[in-house]
Amino acid sequence: MPSFPTRNRGASASGRDAGSGSGSGGRGDAGRGGSRRVPVALPESDEATGNWLRSIRFSGFSIMVLSLLVLFIVVLAPGLRIYLEQRQQLADLRAAVAAQEEEIDTLRDERARYNDPAYLKAEIRDRLFYVMPGETSYLVMDDLGQAVPERSAPISEDIQETRVDWVQTLFGSAMIAGLSDLPPDQLTTTETVPE
Repeated sequence: MPSFPTRNRGASASGRDAGSGSGSGGRGDAGRGGSRRVPVALPESDEATGNWLRSIRFSGFSIMVLSLLVLFIVVLAPGLRIYLEQRQQLADLRAAVAAQEEEIDTLRDERARYNDPAYLKAEIRDRLFYVMPGETSYLVMDDLGQAVPERSAPISEDIQETRVDWVQTLFGSAMIAGLSDLPPDQLTTTETVPE
């Protein structure tokens, strides 16, 4: 610790040093009613934070206001959270109701369109391929313009019979599917009736 020189008040008035005494090592001055000063040095790093910290004084009123503020936050925070969640749910439900009302309006418009005979005729023509009496309907199977692959066998004009007994094939397929342990992709029946 650094040592600082000190003076006694009585010694400065008489011109004597504080260290010179009557052989008692400075005690004689203290015994005559003088006081000795000891300087104290504060650390410099705490000076900035210490000033504002020392200036804070808590009164009873400020402690009461602070405790009421904390109590207010503790009591109202859960209620406020529930209120905000309910407001969000209400907004979501209102949006769902608006979407359903819009869908109801769309369905009412569609139902009203089906009451119109012209729209009904157009839908029957498009979906069911019906025509009015006296009209001829043409159905284009390949309207994309893709090339038709050529067949290897010529098309005959005679009626041909199939050489498969479909009743026996149906019965065999049902029996194999019901009694076999094989997976479906391995089950095949290609029975033909001999000529």
